[in-house]
Amino acid sequence: MQILVENLGKQFGREWILKNFNFRFQENQSYAITGHNGSGKSTLMKILAGVIVASQGEITYTNQEKKIEIQEWFKEISIAAPYLDLIEEFSLKEIIDFHIRFKKLYVKKEEFIDKLAFQKNLNKPIRFFSSGMKQKLKLGLAMYSKTKVLFLDEPTANLDKKNTFWYIEHIKEVLEDRILIICSNQENEYNFCNEVINLAFFK
Repeated sequence: MQILVENLGKQFGREWILKNFNFRFQENQSYAITGHNGSGKSTLMKILAGVIVASQGEITYTNQEKKIEIQEWFKEISIAAPYLDLIEEFSLKEIIDFHIRFKKLYVKKEEFIDKLAFQKNLNKPIRFFSSGMKQKLKLGLAMYSKTKVLFLDEPTANLDKKNTFWYIEHIKEVLEDRILIICSNQENEYNFCNEVINLAFFK
């Protein structure tokens, strides 16, 4: 799997949030995208994921040298971000069953629940989860989805110290044969990454 980015830029109104971004993201590598607030970290992630379109430039997705069309790209990715919501009317069991209809997990459903330590919450509606529990669930669903590319935006937002350690431990289990891209300014969220990309250099 490879993501080739050429001369990428994003403009909102008259302001360029991102400009002249060139990069090659490769399988079995992990990348941290850093930069001050408003530097375009989340914007770049959304563009790479195909959620929004760039103002200029080109992105080419390939798997084993075969080009992946943008309409098929969603099958290859999983995302966890503060701005993405869960279906709060669902119970934990229902949301997992719904998720695996579209994205299979690396582990069995029972093992996944054990990894999150959510055994007592199986029939609990998501709306009654704490913000930290919701974030942990979003992370778990993204991390353990059987996808080639994993996007994480501010992964430990709303997590307490115990669950931050949970993230650090479990993220290292799911890196093989994938591209990992993390948007963060918290070094403990990405200090295991192979490469750090500072967006201050792409203005």
